Amino acid sequence: MSTYDSLVIGAGQAGLSSSFHLKRFGINHVLLDGEDFPGGAWQHRWNSLTMNDVHGVADLPDGTAPTGSDLRANTAVPEWFQKYENEHDLPVMRPARVTSVSDDDGALLVRAGDRELRTRTLVNATGTWRRPFIPRYPGQELFVGKQLHTQGYVGRQEFAGKRVIVVGAGPSAIQFIGELAPISDVTWVSRHEPRWTGEDDTLRDLVRRVQEHVVAGKPPHAAKGRNIAVLREQEMEAAATGIYERWQPMFEHIEPDGVRWSDGSFAEADVILWATGFRHDIDHLAPLHLRTSEGGIALIPGKGDVQTSVTSARDPRIQLVGYGPSASTIGGNRAGRAAAVAVRDYLAATGSSA
Repeated sequence: MSTYDSLVIGAGQAGLSSSFHLKRFGINHVLLDGEDFPGGAWQHRWNSLTMNDVHGVADLPDGTAPTGSDLRANTAVPEWFQKYENEHDLPVMRPARVTSVSDDDGALLVRAGDRELRTRTLVNATGTWRRPFIPRYPGQELFVGKQLHTQGYVGRQEFAGKRVIVVGAGPSAIQFIGELAPISDVTWVSRHEPRWTGEDDTLRDLVRRVQEHVVAGKPPHAAKGRNIAVLREQEMEAAATGIYERWQPMFEHIEPDGVRWSDGSFAEADVILWATGFRHDIDHLAPLHLRTSEGGIALIPGKGDVQTSVTSARDPRIQLVGYGPSASTIGGNRAGRAAAVAVRDYLAATGSSA
């Protein structure tokens, strides 16, 4: 079995950026993508999400992102990714869903279905889309209505005239409320009161906290706290209903026909929409024992930019992009280059390049 110098898992923004820079450095590698088609998680976004709605998509290296328009994000971004793969002749192999990565006599053995590939280094860029997070609350299994996560949201049509509990205070929750409040009876709840633009913490503060967590080996999501919320033109119709001023703290438990708070108050519901985020898709790395006792994967601090923290502290062969402080389209690009540089330097230092 031949051995690659590097292997990238995941062909989203961070994975494409990593592959671009690896190729630029002349590093023999392959890019495995678990999807049937280009586009990463973008191809699974809800149909009503347009390029005007997304919170910015950064350019890829030597590749300009689609600008804001009424085009559906789940077609515009995948088409751009496909064009980028073709124009830069990136070595993409799909569908190749990686199930495990293990040590193999100093190299890494990557299993993807019936495929087995060996590599000297690995860049993990699997993102979060396959790991939706729904918190557990008493009575959840007794609810007779519909429960769904952001991952399963298609559009607002099926919610017309229904009583909907939207859980979460991040950008997705704000967008869902914007779509649903004009046609549904929406109740908005979250663990933390939404922090609107202009209040204390900035995005820079958040990224710094996340970086501190991953350097310490803690799970990135533990650092996030309250999201920064902002209303756009698309949410103005919903804002006129007063829904964004009627935020409520998290309920205590779920009943068959609604939710109840600790003070006894109750809200009837036909639907509970969990806009409660995702967790990183890294279970395939378990055989490498990279997790610390804190539950996360510790990363070596980046040089200068916190979003360049990509190298596993326990195994320098492993780079994680789109993990922790680089979990954004801008961060993914920066991390992609940092990962390629780390791979190049590791191969040179160990004399293991083919």
